[in-house]
Amino acid sequence: QVQLVESGGGLVQAGGSLRLSCAASGRTFSSYAMAWFRQAPGKEREFVAGISRNGGGTNYADSVKGRFTISRDNAKNTVYLQMNVLKPEDTAVYYCAADSTNQWGTSRFPADYQYWGQGTQVTVSS
Repeated sequence: QVQLVESGGGLVQAGGSLRLSCAASGRTFSSYAMAWFRQAPGKEREFVAGISRNGGGTNYADSVKGRFTISRDNAKNTVYLQMNVLKPEDTAVYYCAADSTNQWGTSRFPADYQYWGQGTQVTVSS
């Protein structure tokens, strides 16, 4: 198992930037594909970005393509989400998630992830 803890959320004006971090426990971080999801009030949890075990493959939702960048540092057991040109519609609780089953790529579906962090709030004001 793995424990995930997100940080870096907060309040920012539209057009601004935030960098989220997700710190993982244990010694098997490199065995997990990692992803960021978000959930706004009244909406289902949606995929934001994913990254493969070795960082060689990434995947982004169309709504964030070109604005957000996912990366990982396996030596630090940490995955990041750099968010630029933030919009009010980006407001949500952001969760990191880990998937031990995907050897090569990433999944866009929440049900494919076994471990979840507690979430961090991102609020973008207009």
